[in-house]
Amino acid sequence: MISRLISTTGILLSLALLTGCQGTSPLADSAAAYPQVQSLAALSKQSPVTRPLNIQSWRTAEGARVLFVAATELPMFDLRLTFAAGSSQDGKQPGIAMLTNGMLNEGIAGMDTTAIATGFENLGADFTNGAYRDMAVASLRTLSDPTKSGPALDLFARVVGQPTFPSAAFERIRNQLLTSIDYKQQDPGALAGDMLMKRLYGNHPYAHPSIGTADSLKTITPAQLRTFHQRAYTAGNAVIALTGDLTRAQAEAIAAQVSHALPKGPALPQVAQPSPPTGGITHIEFPSEQTHLLLAEQGIARRDPDYAALYLGNQILGGGGFGTRLMTEIREKRGLTYGVYSGFTPMQVPGPFTITLQTRAEMSQNTLALVQDIVRRYLAEGPTQKELDDAKREMTGSFPLSTASNSAIVAQLGMIGFYDLPLTFLDDFMKQIQDVTPEQVRTALNKHLSADRFVIVTAGPTVAQQPLPPAVERGATPLPSVPEH
Repeated sequence: MISRLISTTGILLSLALLTGCQGTSPLADSAAAYPQVQSLAALSKQSPVTRPLNIQSWRTAEGARVLFVAATELPMFDLRLTFAAGSSQDGKQPGIAMLTNGMLNEGIAGMDTTAIATGFENLGADFTNGAYRDMAVASLRTLSDPTKSGPALDLFARVVGQPTFPSAAFERIRNQLLTSIDYKQQDPGALAGDMLMKRLYGNHPYAHPSIGTADSLKTITPAQLRTFHQRAYTAGNAVIALTGDLTRAQAEAIAAQVSHALPKGPALPQVAQPSPPTGGITHIEFPSEQTHLLLAEQGIARRDPDYAALYLGNQILGGGGFGTRLMTEIREKRGLTYGVYSGFTPMQVPGPFTITLQTRAEMSQNTLALVQDIVRRYLAEGPTQKELDDAKREMTGSFPLSTASNSAIVAQLGMIGFYDLPLTFLDDFMKQIQDVTPEQVRTALNKHLSADRFVIVTAGPTVAQQPLPPAVERGATPLPSVPEH
């Protein structure tokens, strides 16, 4: 109680200092002493202010698309390159995209990986990279002071545009990936996830793990990485996102420098549309106490016009944590799992919609049936107006965080550029969120999902099944008494 009182006092004192109020006691009739504090009560009824983004866009001479937002609050800037160079471009060599990206900062002419890391560190700059199914990225954060940003940009351009793929580093990183694949054999969730994508996408490039397979990794050579880099890390295959303490002229110069340093070449063709999968259950036998349950369907592409309605619909079903239909029915009412989650992953072509959870092995089959029943009822009914209003309110409150920092902004710019979304996408998305109706959500969900089309993978032991415990409504169970000592 004392700590709470001190905390309250500190907050009110801070508010008084910020608003220039005068008063003798911050706890005595605070509403009267500090009338400005009354405005806090109204904040919950207002939509949070979203940071407006004046997105400017152009193309470099080599064909790279550039998206730029000036943000002069801090003396630094963020640069993010996004290439259509994810594992969907692996072809017949699964893992080559991840290996190529992982080795960008392992060596350039005259510098090994230690020298590169030291170079960025001495300039106060930060280099990061990663590869996924659709894309590969490389990012730089640096101070905008030209004495720091100039050398940092030079080093970044060489790392991304002219990596040497040294043999010793190649063997080390390949062995790390092979070790990760070995560890997967002891992880039923990882095994189930790989099987789910294989079942869901068949022979499509999304089907194989981004990390590759043990057989494919053993056949890849440094020379093949150089060839992949020359084909996939071209300026024409890149989106350059920039935000921070820069003028338009400075941003143009930086984009031109980076674009010129990349290999010359066009954008790679977009991956083909996947064929619809055949629903059904695949079981992976695994000695464990719990069973992993994974359900999936092919969902939507990133540019699908139903994205806003489906996003809200999924928040109500299982994407919003506690209070969702899946969490309420499976965890809160029956205690069958620690957590159950659902989500759409929109990609260049329809990405997966998934539902994932773990439960006791002896309850797994009936829990799976319960999940399917919850989805079936939700698709038939759609959300209630209250559920939709609550989801909108939560989304409105959290959305400003998506542009609250330079790193968040540059990630949004990269996404908008890579998926060729309108420059007004963020504003358009929030307007669509506010305007969507329960019936529109129900229609969109039924257009893209069916409780009878799920591809299902389970991983766990085969044991005798038990009936589920009865549902207990929240608040119906009395609190346990305090034990006597």
